[in-house]
Amino acid sequence: MGRKNSAKRRSWRRYAIATVLLAAIAVAAWYWWEMKHWAPDEAIYPDQGVAVDQANGLVGFDTVRALGGKFAYVAASAGAGEKDTRFARNVEAAARAGLKTGAIHIFDPCSSADRQSANFARIVPRNPELLPPVIALDKSGTACPERVSDARVESELMTLVNQIEMHVGKRAILKIYPGFEREYGLAQQLDRDLWLVRDRFVPDYGGRPWLLWSANTARVTEASDEPLEWVVVQP
Repeated sequence: MGRKNSAKRRSWRRYAIATVLLAAIAVAAWYWWEMKHWAPDEAIYPDQGVAVDQANGLVGFDTVRALGGKFAYVAASAGAGEKDTRFARNVEAAARAGLKTGAIHIFDPCSSADRQSANFARIVPRNPELLPPVIALDKSGTACPERVSDARVESELMTLVNQIEMHVGKRAILKIYPGFEREYGLAQQLDRDLWLVRDRFVPDYGGRPWLLWSANTARVTEASDEPLEWVVVQP
């Protein structure tokens, strides 16, 4: 009799564990689906848009607008010589759909500011209709062939900021990724508007108010075969 009760208890225990595991899998699957399609409430963040690059392929900017998008930041250049091959086409298509557009340059701590600003200027025209330029800060100087000091990174960055601002005639926005901020801690030191990145949850690692927030870096929509980076403006 005791063995039967013991076997029954083990059976119920296995059943309970299986039920909990299935529930956990269901919750994880729901969260994954929800996150892939989620965007912040437009009642709270009325100004929303996207950040795109050539990896997104053909983007339906009319669909972006139908989803509530009002602007598109488009990758233009990276470092001293890289160019986003879809920059001009993306800017033209986004503008045609009625979206405001702006250009993004990806900062390379391994390259001089002069070479990077020249690369940006070759690609991005002096156009007063463009939104303020964005400089994306993600790469670390420790990954360069010869390690670049923190002081040198900051110096070259500020030179680049000033040169890009002179080219476009508008103050730049700094898109600072969490890892870059942990390493260099520049968000509070540089007097420029911030663009922070954190999926789903409002970011606070900048230490001061942000202007732009990448709220979902991989939102699945009908606008593209690839997930889009969905961005909102501080209300």
